[in-house]
Amino acid sequence: MLSNVQQATIKPYIEATIVPGTIVYTDEYNIYCRLKEWGYQHYTVNHSVGEYARDDDGDGFHEVHVNTQEGFWSLLRSWLRPHRGISQERLPAYLAFFEFTHNVRKRGKALIGSLLELFLCKNPVKSTTSLKPI
Repeated sequence: MLSNVQQATIKPYIEATIVPGTIVYTDEYNIYCRLKEWGYQHYTVNHSVGEYARDDDGDGFHEVHVNTQEGFWSLLRSWLRPHRGISQERLPAYLAFFEFTHNVRKRGKALIGSLLELFLCKNPVKSTTSLKPI
């Protein structure tokens, strides 16, 4: 979570979490307009004209989309709903736990092993599939 969402505040976060040269898909929110300048491949979808996915190379697969991230936020909202009234102070903790459970893709009792590994290992293995919400 960022207290103010501007290019000056988001750039260090992007540089710390995304390898230069990575393909980044976003909507057309202007905060992302400098991604190419910062060394990333950047493709957008334009929701305001009804575009939600695009097939740029003509292979029938709509590779340009932000549906994965939007799906993550949708799942988060559903997961938070029963917790009603989460304070802004505690929201980062809830978000971090949700991100962890989402990334390990385990639920219920199956999640316990992953949690123990995280808490008990001195050097836990970093996930290569981590989704980092922006």
